[in-house]
Amino acid sequence: MLVYLPIAEMSVDALLVVGIGLVVGLLSGLFGVGGGFLMTPLLMFIGVPSAVAVATSANQTMGASVSGLIAHWRRGNVDIKMGSVLTAGGLVGSAIGVQLFRLIRQIGQVDLVVAVFYVVVLGIVGGLMVAESARAVLRRRKQVRRRLHEHFWMHGLPLKTRFRQSRLYISVIPPLLIGFGIGLLSAVMGVGGGFVLVPAMIYLLGIPTGVVIGTSLFQVVFVTAAVTVMQAVSTQSVDIILALLLMAGAVAGAQFGAALGSRLRGEETRGLLGLLVLAVAVELAWGLLRRPEQLYTLGPAL
Repeated sequence: MLVYLPIAEMSVDALLVVGIGLVVGLLSGLFGVGGGFLMTPLLMFIGVPSAVAVATSANQTMGASVSGLIAHWRRGNVDIKMGSVLTAGGLVGSAIGVQLFRLIRQIGQVDLVVAVFYVVVLGIVGGLMVAESARAVLRRRKQVRRRLHEHFWMHGLPLKTRFRQSRLYISVIPPLLIGFGIGLLSAVMGVGGGFVLVPAMIYLLGIPTGVVIGTSLFQVVFVTAAVTVMQAVSTQSVDIILALLLMAGAVAGAQFGAALGSRLRGEETRGLLGLLVLAVAVELAWGLLRRPEQLYTLGPAL
């Protein structure tokens, strides 16, 4: 069943798009990520222009994250105070990121910049997550205990406060800076940023894995909502028809993912997410390096 997308100026198979949303929603509930890191490349693979894919993915990510957040909220796995601090930094970063994305679009390099961003960021994050997860599994088999996190210089920063749900007493500066970076990535890459936020919360801030997923989704919901509004106003690239089709599958998938995620160990969850992130990075890198079927193409000016 073909559906016409007015902003993307193309027709797509509605069932295919709903299926993509279902898979991404499943990942959202399972790993605590919005799924935009997978959504944007998938939309680009089926021919959706990069500018529309980035802006619309942020919209869809918000819908999938709301569903996953509700599921984790019911289980008491959301640190509202930590999520609020991360969100504050994310809103500032997303505002700057939208203006940067607008500049990139004006100079006509959206496709290249978005692809390079994905390959570099996903490659680094995915590799680190897989390596750490493998070490954690080996330590568990050898029954070697290790502290959840090490104390770095940032733990001595001022403006400390207590995050009771996360069992932490740290400065608000690191969460603000992490939130800022996530907001910037959200605007430029069309992602919720959970694939970076989750390991940052675990390894840098030392938040327990059980609380990380719900708190990550809390931040993702508000930041992607802000990015969606700013992208719609600034670049007019949000295709509401495409977003609604994606949300139809994502909302259902997130509920199943949240239920499945509660059955996995923390290191297993991180390892699976890392492998998925690496797979997307490799596919995008291959797309940049391989010879295109057509050297010159004509398309809408986005």
